[in-house]
Amino acid sequence: MTAQRLAGRHFDVIVAPDCVPQIACLQTDIPILLPLDVTFRLQHNYYPEYSHLFAFSARQAELLEQAAFHHASHLLFSSPWAARSAIEDYGIEPEKVHAIFWGANLDHIPSREQVRAKQPSGKCRLLFIGVDWQRKGGNIAYETLLQLEAMGIEAELITCGTTPPAGLTHERMTVIPFLDKNDEREAREIEKLYAMADFLILPTRADCVPNVFGEANAFGVLIITANTGGVASVVGDGENGYVLPFEVRGQTYAQVIADLYRDESRYLRLVHSSRAAFEERLNWDAWGIAVKNILNDMLAEKNEMQHVQ
Repeated sequence: MTAQRLAGRHFDVIVAPDCVPQIACLQTDIPILLPLDVTFRLQHNYYPEYSHLFAFSARQAELLEQAAFHHASHLLFSSPWAARSAIEDYGIEPEKVHAIFWGANLDHIPSREQVRAKQPSGKCRLLFIGVDWQRKGGNIAYETLLQLEAMGIEAELITCGTTPPAGLTHERMTVIPFLDKNDEREAREIEKLYAMADFLILPTRADCVPNVFGEANAFGVLIITANTGGVASVVGDGENGYVLPFEVRGQTYAQVIADLYRDESRYLRLVHSSRAAFEERLNWDAWGIAVKNILNDMLAEKNEMQHVQ
């Protein structure tokens, strides 16, 4: 089907986000850029939905991905963690593998001046955003709320994108099951959540690079998360948040958050450096510039080879 759609038409390059099956089977001389956030090898027995597969199914998935990686001219991963897998697990040449962080998927980004004016709220507002309560560490976020309360800190937990298990309630936990970014009104609600939050808490159990990191940093919101997957390549301790050991629970999260919340000057420094992380690397303009440079080099090399021939 893809080959039929390309037939008789001229393209300088094909950009195929997350199109492994299509690229694996495509025969073309057109250069291909393949943006991805993870490899199958990393997902296998890491994400719940990619665990306990038949050996045959896993092998077929790897062969398909191997073919796509070799057909592509360049692989654009969202983290060094995933990029290393393409090189080490699939034997792809390092020069065609790139790690370029993705940006914030929001239409309205506050100005730098608005973020620099941010102050800690009267309550310690924790924002938890994710579509899978268990995998994103919702229980640990809930534990953190309870621990902060026990420490005498008035805190609030807002969850968005998922619902807790039945019976898991708290008077200071607000549950928003889902907000659609494609709906202008609901997208604005998401932006308000970031603007009101003091911390993004995401004790994720399995992840590549959550898009919510760039979104939170755009608003100067500090990220408190877990060391798993590609997380540590995006969040730098003392820069745009803190990456905690995978095994710790709510008590440790609460202690880190309490220490930051009680030290206003330190908190505000991190607000400013979190925004700087967004401006420097966690935005789509930075991604576009990096990809443009790859495209320019690739097309220049192609033209040079054609000239030689």
